[in-house]
Amino acid sequence: MMVLEDLEVKGEEGSKMEIELKEKNGNEIVFIIRDAEVPFINAIRRIAMMEIPKIAIEDVNIVKNDSSMFDEVLAHRLGLTPLFSGAEAIEGLVFSEDCECEDYCPSCSVSFTLNKTGPGVVYSKDLSSTDSKIKSVFDTIPLLKLKDGEDVELEAVAKLGLGKEHAKWIPTTVCAYKQYPKITFNEDLEVDYGCADACPRGILKADKRSKKIKVNNIENCSMCKSCVRASENNYVDVGYEKDNFIFRLETDGSMTPEEVLLRACDVLDEKTEKFISFCKGGRT
Repeated sequence: MMVLEDLEVKGEEGSKMEIELKEKNGNEIVFIIRDAEVPFINAIRRIAMMEIPKIAIEDVNIVKNDSSMFDEVLAHRLGLTPLFSGAEAIEGLVFSEDCECEDYCPSCSVSFTLNKTGPGVVYSKDLSSTDSKIKSVFDTIPLLKLKDGEDVELEAVAKLGLGKEHAKWIPTTVCAYKQYPKITFNEDLEVDYGCADACPRGILKADKRSKKIKVNNIENCSMCKSCVRASENNYVDVGYEKDNFIFRLETDGSMTPEEVLLRACDVLDEKTEKFISFCKGGRT
């Protein structure tokens, strides 16, 4: 597993990229990338969302459903229930289209069963898996509610997939970046304290004792420019640092954010290797 810490990457002369970890909390990670370009950052973002293999329930065979929930809705909820999809969990599994079986088998799928009788709420923890490593990430996701005497019985098959095929295979719940905010003041003008009051996030603080406006936690700035519009004399200006970015990534728990980033880098590396091979006269 990749351990994300302060990194420095150097390439050709004049090329330099730095990565600084700002925050890590459970399945969420925030880091700053300096001296990079938008296409590269966006490539990492798109691959992390769309091209990381993840396992999710694909086929559902409902034997009995006495609840008021339609079968299609129940199947949809099952498909969106996050399952552990770390490298260790899905080791040995192949995509169904690459498997030699006709429908599904242990090499390309994991089976689940659900058999409950009401009254009560049926939770994700009630799903029984044929593989102890692949199960629901959270035990308390409500699937449906059964009244007294109502039954639900079903079989479900989970398969590997990619986010570009369906949202249930997207490992991230948040995967976004923004360019690093930059706030400047025109020192030749009179201090406009009103622009600080207009900041909806409290980034700007008016300090009349020192006759200055202070900037607090600039990384939380959304660059909404409310302060710019509120300033009567154009005292403040909000922009961004072109080659610096704040990247935020949060997963659904199916895998860690570090693993998502590492896999995204591996996919990007594989794509670039194909271009290198092509340029050298080889075949991809």
